[in-house]
Amino acid sequence: LDVFVEHDIEEVNSRNFKGTKGSIEGPYYVPGAPQLPARCTLPMRDEDRGHPALVLRGQVTDLDGAGLSGATIELWHADDEGYYSQFAPHLPEWNLRGTIVTDSEGRYEITTIQPAPYQIPTDGPTGKFIEAAGWHPWRPAHLHLRVTSPGKRPIITQLYFAGGDWVDDDVATATKPELLLDPVIDDAGRKVVDYDFALDPATD
Repeated sequence: LDVFVEHDIEEVNSRNFKGTKGSIEGPYYVPGAPQLPARCTLPMRDEDRGHPALVLRGQVTDLDGAGLSGATIELWHADDEGYYSQFAPHLPEWNLRGTIVTDSEGRYEITTIQPAPYQIPTDGPTGKFIEAAGWHPWRPAHLHLRVTSPGKRPIITQLYFAGGDWVDDDVATATKPELLLDPVIDDAGRKVVDYDFALDPATD
């Protein structure tokens, strides 16, 4: 049931902030992912490289639009079958996980692949709750991110894909219009999308 409680807590905690919208963290965060430069490719298997590349690029700024040099973006997501590394024994330890450090202008460009939707676990109390409510167990495809910079309030969020399966019917009710991506295909066949993160000042 944590995913449902987490959503409500996040909604309450973020009401008074002006920066990028937050979302739930989910259960698959693992600290210590490899540090990567501002322009990078996430660690992935050869078979992952066979899928069209997804390029997420943008800038981390303060509320006035000034770029935040050396900000960190922890990015993790499922593979094309809905599995997360460190929670699926067939995947390498840090597959599709990384800690990206922004450049001198706060910019970043990350190459990865688009994840798949997946079902949340339906055993135990969560499964009984979903069944009793008459809900499906599906989450839309999404990217998880933790964005941090000294003196700023961290952002924990998820980015979704406009028009994707379950985007309008997420079992966790965590999607928000501000968190939708709409990639375009470039001449190299890559899915490219820009997304900027604005961080609030830190609070005591």
